[in-house]
Amino acid sequence: MSKALKLTFIIHAVISLVFGAPLLIIPGRFLHLFGWSPIDPHLTRLLGAALLAFAWSSFRGYRTDNHHLKQALIQMELFFCALGAIGLLRHILIAWYPWYFWLVFVLLVVFALAWLFFMWKRPE
Repeated sequence: MSKALKLTFIIHAVISLVFGAPLLIIPGRFLHLFGWSPIDPHLTRLLGAALLAFAWSSFRGYRTDNHHLKQALIQMELFFCALGAIGLLRHILIAWYPWYFWLVFVLLVVFALAWLFFMWKRPE
């Protein structure tokens, strides 16, 4: 596995962990730091759980030597990031949103492009 792919898996795992844990454990307090309100604690905790699951899958991708598992994880993460970015784009295009909304959008786009690159790259 290339160093770039390993680094992408680790960075994705860390970012997913950093955002996922507080969304699962303390959603109201965490989002209050950004001035985000009102919140739905049920959906926010569900998003936190999903992000933690992606952190785990990225960690597994970092550790695996199995080409088929690596490709499945890359595709799963690609589709999550791409669909998330498309979903946010709909809102960004029709209204004004604060900087952190744009940060999430940019992170999703960057990771979607990275996963797309690694999906189509020739196997190591």
